Amino acid sequence: MPMPYPKPRPPQFKLQVQEDETDHRQWHDVLDPNGRLYVFDKEPEARAKLEELFPVLVGLEKFAAGPKRTRVIVIAADDDERDP
Repeated sequence: MPMPYPKPRPPQFKLQVQEDETDHRQWHDVLDPNGRLYVFDKEPEARAKLEELFPVLVGLEKFAAGPKRTRVIVIAADDDERDP
């Protein structure tokens, strides 16, 4: 029996970084060299890329040696940035 509604898409993830440690409200999406948003289907892949791009910040966060300045977040289902 088919579902009466479309199956929800699995979540996708994007990377964000806080470039100004004095303003904890400003987060920026991390873009690839072509200016496109990095989008991942699996959270571990997103976290690995975040560590590859920002090894010092991620390393400091692991040891609680400063404020959190990187994050992986779920892209909202209605977010324009999601892949079609």
